[in-house]
Amino acid sequence: MYVTAAELARTGRLPEDMDPPKQLILSSPATVDINSPGARGFGVKRAGLTIPDAVMLLVSPRCCGRNTTVLCGELYRGRTYYLTIDETDMITGRYLERISEACAEICDVSPVRPSAVLICSTCTDALLGTDMDRICRQSEELCGVRCVPLYMNALARDGRLPPVAQARVTAYSLLGRSTRRRDECGIIGAFLPLYDTSEIYPILHGAGIRRIHELARCRTMDEYDAMSASNFHILIDAEARAAAADMYERLGIPYVELVRTYDTERVHRQYALLGDAIGADLDDALWYDRAAAAVEEIRSICSGMRFAVGAVSGSSFDMALSLITAGMAVTEIYASGIGADMPDIRRIAALSPDTRIYITTSPAMHRYASRGDVDVAVGRDAGWYHPEVPCVRPGDDHEPFGYDGILRVVDKIAKVRGQGTTIL
Repeated sequence: MYVTAAELARTGRLPEDMDPPKQLILSSPATVDINSPGARGFGVKRAGLTIPDAVMLLVSPRCCGRNTTVLCGELYRGRTYYLTIDETDMITGRYLERISEACAEICDVSPVRPSAVLICSTCTDALLGTDMDRICRQSEELCGVRCVPLYMNALARDGRLPPVAQARVTAYSLLGRSTRRRDECGIIGAFLPLYDTSEIYPILHGAGIRRIHELARCRTMDEYDAMSASNFHILIDAEARAAAADMYERLGIPYVELVRTYDTERVHRQYALLGDAIGADLDDALWYDRAAAAVEEIRSICSGMRFAVGAVSGSSFDMALSLITAGMAVTEIYASGIGADMPDIRRIAALSPDTRIYITTSPAMHRYASRGDVDVAVGRDAGWYHPEVPCVRPGDDHEPFGYDGILRVVDKIAKVRGQGTTIL
């Protein structure tokens, strides 16, 4: 059901009963409650609706549309429409002609003419081989509004371009080429805005960058369109690499990738590399000193505490390694894969060989039972597995990043001990 960090570092691969491609993919209670795209996370549908004033037409059997109603609270009310199909529709393909008509009707009834109609298909159309690009062209001709495909296709989850990665491409697909400005850049890869207190803003301002674009902060199409003036992009989530590459090819905007990390030294090295890439001297000394001091303070506050680490903004293994190097004990890590995390896993194995690693999509998770050796859970799914202990959740309504992300995690951990840090 689990593998220790030492075993995983030695073999470099998961045991067969934990490897999702070789088994059924489990939707454990924690996965359904915490990570399901139709529930609280940013899945395909919510990702597409980050385009300002866009609406979505979900073309699906009733069962696929049911979880979307959970998503459509006040924030997305009036932006989601359904075209339900039955078995006869699927056999005959007659529903395909109704999609264009539905798009035209949506544009007619919407109080404000939408900027785009996202035509969201499901595994049904993937299996049938529906040409969604052609459907979108037909719909666009009929309703006069840009129509773009959105694929809610779980069958492609382990493919070259998983559904959410494809949705990230769609989210930026309406941008057109424009004159790039040397004093503007974009931060891409996050569906939520970074915290206003993030040091990346003043650091970039100090390098002469006057305007910083983020999709999550766009409230109008004018603000959305202005993103195409970025001189370069800072990519902060690997899942958006395809979107960054697409914008480089279509719009000529290059990108630099930064990893979301909770390690002070890694953050410092990344700012140095970013400065080299854009030809600027980025001064991060003030924030580096604050974060380093906060980590030292939390080391004494939380001596002897045991942590379980689950899904966070960034890598679970990076978070666990950062806690371990700060002197904490990490007994459990919950993750959905290992791939690019092997360097961190090897470092964890060297420092904490008995740390247990659970793959949350493994069928073996149905046998999970807490061992009672956890004092603090980090991440919402870790909190679900350990409801008896305090849960630290780094970023619910904003994205933690850089030194600011470290300071926020440190402060939340300190408050678990009933203390505030003197650094914040």
